[in-house]
Amino acid sequence: MAGPSSDYDLDDMPLPDAPTRSAGVLAAFHEDDGRLVLTKRASGLRHHPGQIALPGGKVDPGDADEVAAALREAREEVGLDPAQVDLVGALAPHRTVTSFAVTPVIGIIRGPFVPVAEPGEVDEVFAMPFAHIADPASYRVEKRRWRGGWRSYYVAPWGPYYLWGATARMLLGLAERFRS
Repeated sequence: MAGPSSDYDLDDMPLPDAPTRSAGVLAAFHEDDGRLVLTKRASGLRHHPGQIALPGGKVDPGDADEVAAALREAREEVGLDPAQVDLVGALAPHRTVTSFAVTPVIGIIRGPFVPVAEPGEVDEVFAMPFAHIADPASYRVEKRRWRGGWRSYYVAPWGPYYLWGATARMLLGLAERFRS
């Protein structure tokens, strides 16, 4: 599944004919053991409070592209210096139900890194083991009521963390790339 993905993949719902906003997220793996840096979004945020996410966000006017947005947001949200990140590549954009086209940028963190959560955006920064992220068997499909119907989505829970939705779908795409 090397092509684009979307929050609509599992349901018989056509992609909306609406413009999307570009965004970038950083899947940053530590060079020593491959653990992935993730955040628990601040509980006071208007959008997606408390959800598990990759550092990232929308492309701002000063960003050259989605890669620049992902690196800028990782610096802002978790204190990751872009100079510590060796970029490996990117996956095809993921279309969200909130009208974003999110490009997952893949990188390796070189050297020591002690995350610092940005309190207005991030409640917690933690690392998930590479073995969990890279194994397609870690992912399953669940359903919930949404906008008057049922919506299916991927999940990959680990310990106290409920990884789901767009983040789980993008990481499943990466796991499938590892397997091929």
